[in-house]
Amino acid sequence: MSTSLTGCLEEMDRRGLIPADCLAVCCVGSVARGWSNESSDYDFNVVSSTPWTGDSARTIPVPLQPGVVPAVVLHVDGRRWEIKYWLDSQVQQMIDKVSWEQFEAGNSTAKALIDAEELFLERMSTCLTLSGAAWADECRRKVEKSAFRAFVTTRSLAEADSSIEDAGGQLAAGDFDSAVLSARKALGHTVDALLESKGNFGSRTPKWRARRFREVRPDALSFEEYWALETMRSFDPDQPQTWVNLVIQRCRDLTMEVEIS
Repeated sequence: MSTSLTGCLEEMDRRGLIPADCLAVCCVGSVARGWSNESSDYDFNVVSSTPWTGDSARTIPVPLQPGVVPAVVLHVDGRRWEIKYWLDSQVQQMIDKVSWEQFEAGNSTAKALIDAEELFLERMSTCLTLSGAAWADECRRKVEKSAFRAFVTTRSLAEADSSIEDAGGQLAAGDFDSAVLSARKALGHTVDALLESKGNFGSRTPKWRARRFREVRPDALSFEEYWALETMRSFDPDQPQTWVNLVIQRCRDLTMEVEIS
């Protein structure tokens, strides 16, 4: 466990924030991935067998049974903590939504999960477990065996294709400003698909894309080339179509390298 998390479990317990039937307490997000800074929040997922009955600042609606996830926000030593309370049964429902049967039977580009659900499942691969290691390991195994990776990769590819088409159409119509914005979107979705196909998730938090890229370092695209495109290094305001065409073609090439598995 990271030394920065030392005492967190005890602090939650002291405040009565751990259910009696708690199965796991996991730190997730930037702190768990080693990307945090002094202003980063501490995000925790607490999993139990029965609904948490303590006071909560808010509830997050989810398309599950039950249909809410309680969340508590507090400040400890100047740091913002957010604790979400999930049920073991809700977690299983989310995993069921991204089964291979669901992927093969339906529209694989459909949004299978809302953002709160997707964040939970994606963060299992990088969480730091404060308690309940056995539960967390089993959950991680189930997510890895599911079609979660295929769902999110396929979705990012579909969004990349849509943005590529938008950029091409806007370019043909002489709407260069819009074409530039669409090309930027296409690049982001394409890179996300490339990273997600390698099991590195996080397309709903694009601020960490460069960090994720450095972790994966995909063979199809060097960090140097990616960063030059991301920062629009070769962009000429007098000839925006040159940069848009470059990005469109590179995105098309890269999408062909993405494997769905």
